[in-house]
Parts: sequence; structure tokens; C-alpha cells
Amino acid sequence: MVVSEMTEDECRLALSDVTLCRLACAQAGQPYVVPVYLAYHCNYLYGFSPEGKKIECMRANPLVCVEIEDVKSVEEWTTLIVFGTYEELLDTGEYETMRLLAHELLRKRAVWWQPAWVAVTNTKQAKTFSPVFYRIRIDRITGHQAAREPIPLGSPPAGQPGLLRRVLRQIW
Repeated sequence: MVVSEMTEDECRLALSDVTLCRLACAQAGQPYVVPVYLAYHCNYLYGFSPEGKKIECMRANPLVCVEIEDVKSVEEWTTLIVFGTYEELLDTGEYETMRLLAHELLRKRAVWWQPAWVAVTNTKQAKTFSPVFYRIRIDRITGHQAAREPIPLGSPPAGQPGLLRRVLRQIW
């Protein structure tokens, strides 16, 4: 397996396939991590949620971190870390275009609404569902990816231990 650091362009390209992520936020020095569905567009990750702990945390401290992973196998994976700033898309005319964009991007994702809906329907007191649309401005992004090491062609390398050498001979 070969692990390599990704360029910013490679990281942003990988963001287009992102759905489920882990959002880290903090309030009064207490970290809070929660799975969320996000959608990438330009320099933002868009999301939606009912009012609750994560929205409360992000309102108090807009600096957030998002962890994203795509694991195909033990030897093939991608991980991304996004450092960003929370921006709430208020239900006002000023934010209407961005809220519509967020809705359009998110509705393309399977069950994008489910975590928020489940949170609302499982509360003991019935609430009026008023979604909070938000976006996270990407301030910095890093990533790593792993790929299978290519099998060399030709004869087996000299000096291989006995069993490994016999196995390699059978392959070649």
C-alpha cells in the first residue's frame, strides 16, 4: 500500500462525492462530534439540521472541522480534513438564493433529510419543524489517500525468503 498526501485540487475533487461526514464543533471548551450529510459546491459544504446541540455549538463558536473518509478497502482509502467557518443561512430574503441552492444540492443525496427528521420525530414534545440551513466556508483542506502498490513485472527479486520466493515464482 502506498499512502500519499493529496494536493488541494485533489482534495476538492474528492469533495464532490462526499455525503456522510463527521462534523466537529465546540462550545465552552467542550468538543462535540456528530455525523452529518453535507454537499460540496464551490468553496462551501452545505448542510441542514433542526435546532439542537450542533447548531447551538456552531452559533457560539463558528470554527468547525469536518472529517470525511471514503474506504474502499484496507489498502484503498481517502481521508479529508476540512477546517472551516460556520455560516447560517437565515430564513430571510437575503439568504433565499443560498437556501435554495443548499436544498437543491442536498436533495440529490439519498436520505439527506433523515437525521434531522428523526431527531424531530423522536422528541418527547412535538415541535414545529423549522430547518436550519447552513454552510461551512472551507478555510483549509488536507487529505491523504492510499492505493494498492503495483505488483512489479518480470522475475522475482533476488534474496527473497524461501516461502515468499516460491510464491512469487508461481505468480511469474
